[in-house]
Amino acid sequence: MRVEAKPIDSWRLLDEDAEFYIFAVNDDALYDLALDLRLPAATVVHTSGTTPATVLHDISRKNGVVWSPQTFVRDIAMDYARLPLCIEGSTPEVESAIAELFGTVSDNIHCLDYEQRRRAHLAAVMVSNFVGAINATAQDYMQANDLDFDMLRPLAEQTLRKWDYGNLWQQMTGPAIRHDNSTLAAQRRLLASQPELLKLYDLLTDIIQQH
Repeated sequence: MRVEAKPIDSWRLLDEDAEFYIFAVNDDALYDLALDLRLPAATVVHTSGTTPATVLHDISRKNGVVWSPQTFVRDIAMDYARLPLCIEGSTPEVESAIAELFGTVSDNIHCLDYEQRRRAHLAAVMVSNFVGAINATAQDYMQANDLDFDMLRPLAEQTLRKWDYGNLWQQMTGPAIRHDNSTLAAQRRLLASQPELLKLYDLLTDIIQQH
């Protein structure tokens, strides 16, 4: 399926005759776009795991989200056919259109509303970012004690695909390393009723932000 997509890095370069727009920008920029853009005939989506689709409502009533609980790292190959894509549409018809388009990329499509998506985003942070922090800490500890970190490879292979690509801290992704304070605060509120998990969240966030 050919879509004749064109990547741009400024909304001023936007071709306003397209049928579908993907805004792959940081969360704060989505609100800025909503002040400037009006594309009433188009379908528009963003790629944030923690921002509601309604941020795009003034741009177009046909809006939604395409977000993946996956970390994207340069030079690490990606099996896009298995890539989980979490989608949401402002109407069932919009959601079907999003699913049809992105179904050409991946067979792993999940329909999630905002509450489900932000909780999935929190779980993804735990699986990816926190495990990375723990392994990097173990790497530091092993090296400091003249021990071969590679002896732990079988234990971590399932979750640590970045193993062969250098220093783990340099490849860290997620809200903690980005100092994305709005997302961190929102996720802490989600854990308010689970004090022990909140304590772990704060501890690991602190570890990540110190590097």
